[in-house]
Amino acid sequence: MDDGRQAKWWSRPATGRPGRDEPENRAGGEGDAPSLRPDTPGPTDTTAPTDSPAPTDSPAPTDSPAPTDSPAPANSPAPLAGQGPQEPALSRPAGPPLHEPDVYSTPPYGGPGPWAPAPPVQRPTPAHGTPVPPQAAPLPPQPSPVLSQATPVPPQTSPVPPQTSPEQAPYVTTGGAGVPLAGPGEQRTSQWLQYDPWGAPGQPLTQVGPPAGTEPGSRKNRRGGAFAGMLLLALVASGIGGGVGAYVERTGGLTTVELPQASHDNGDRAPESVAGIAASALPSVVTLHVSGTAESGTGTGFVLDARGHILTNNHVVAPAGSSGDITVTFSSGETAAAELVGKDSGYDLAVVRVKGVSGLKPLPLGNSDNVRVGDPVVAIGAPFDLSNTVTSGIISAKQRPITAGGEKGDGSDISYVDALQTDAPINPGNSGGPLVDTQAHVIGINSAIRAADSGKGTERGGQSGSIGLGFAIPINQGKRVAEELINTGKATHPVIGVTLDMKFTGDGAKVGEKGPEDGPAVTKGGPAAKAGIRSGDVITEVQGQRVHSGEELIVKIRAHRPGDRLELRLTRGGEERSVTLTLGSASGT
Repeated sequence: MDDGRQAKWWSRPATGRPGRDEPENRAGGEGDAPSLRPDTPGPTDTTAPTDSPAPTDSPAPTDSPAPTDSPAPANSPAPLAGQGPQEPALSRPAGPPLHEPDVYSTPPYGGPGPWAPAPPVQRPTPAHGTPVPPQAAPLPPQPSPVLSQATPVPPQTSPVPPQTSPEQAPYVTTGGAGVPLAGPGEQRTSQWLQYDPWGAPGQPLTQVGPPAGTEPGSRKNRRGGAFAGMLLLALVASGIGGGVGAYVERTGGLTTVELPQASHDNGDRAPESVAGIAASALPSVVTLHVSGTAESGTGTGFVLDARGHILTNNHVVAPAGSSGDITVTFSSGETAAAELVGKDSGYDLAVVRVKGVSGLKPLPLGNSDNVRVGDPVVAIGAPFDLSNTVTSGIISAKQRPITAGGEKGDGSDISYVDALQTDAPINPGNSGGPLVDTQAHVIGINSAIRAADSGKGTERGGQSGSIGLGFAIPINQGKRVAEELINTGKATHPVIGVTLDMKFTGDGAKVGEKGPEDGPAVTKGGPAAKAGIRSGDVITEVQGQRVHSGEELIVKIRAHRPGDRLELRLTRGGEERSVTLTLGSASGT
């Protein structure tokens, strides 16, 4: 036994006790317990009988009154200390204890801590100030539980703060309306775990298990359904958002896209521009389709006069022969049949004529002698049968001696041209088309290209495209030949009256030893004989232009008209001489 300074918790039977003691005011620190003094009336007017009187120096096991014999009103809350008189409690007959002594020595104030198991019968006392919910129905009479005597235990810390007011007497809850107290030897399910001492005042005790409608299964199902719905909504929203974003990215917005554009103009271009030149020259350019018994071909030509004369190349109309068909297609798409007027293989020129066509626009002719290297030019034709094709370039060189043809093998179809060289793209089909200057005047007739595969030859024989080496017959020569073909059907060639040694490999053109049919190399009475030229002489210059071969001499001679006076320079026996002669005339083929 201690000195009595510190109160102990005791649990002893109350049978034969005339009444319960009222707890004293506690003002001690943690662990102090209220003590009961003898002869002090309890909170109720009727005292519960006890087995034996309790010692005066021993604290009562509980501050709550003993249960009454008669049921309390269902809806009447338990009165607190200091709140006025209370209803008298019904007496309970004396008898033995209803249950075995409390081996746990659980304090009656507040609920036990989570480390202490619940007692089998005793109920925890609610925190001071917490109203006890009304009973649903009166309790049936039950024998009063008697506290059993037990071994004192040390004071334990309660989770509920210690009581500070002696006016508030604790009461023991019964675990719910209509629930009888436990009888002797019975073990009832404890309800103290349902009590929430920190809940709102006036709220009923918590129910056993989850509240209605909150079962784990249904809650899980509802949560799963809500999650699935939110997931579906997120997927739909993301799909719609992605589609809208992709559409906006492709189109630039949700409205119709209108790109900025320049306003329509009247189509006028400067006359000296390529577009202006093409607009002026195209109506006078035609495409020729020629077919014969053995072969066919396509070429270009241009209108010479309102009578329907059209100038082109000889090798363009050659496939028609004497009985083939020639069809002319204008830039507007209209077609007309044409007939051959005249041709010359030495100049590679020909004239055809269309009938029954009115409103023809002749293409103006320029002067090829005024052309300078570097002048801009435009070529118009039907390369690879692509009508009305326009290309542009410059004059790359002048007086470029070239020979074309020679497919027959006898030399009768070889042409000799003192040509204008241009880098304007010219391809098979451009032959016979015009090469015009910045004023849309014809300065040449496109006739040949330098093919990469063969090194030379006409467009008909070459298979490669343009490599920037195109050649055109100067329009001054073309004009004279065209006039002769229209007027007489034939063209004349200027000649000097000599036979050249085409096998000579030295520099210059050498006069041969013999002429055709073993005749003299210098024609008697011809221009060369009159000028004193002899067999074996080597001609090196014509009108001051250097000559390197026999072909170049022919080209230089044919660049002039019959009757023109020329100054030649030659070498004889190592000596150089100069002679002057007047060109003769020969009929072409």
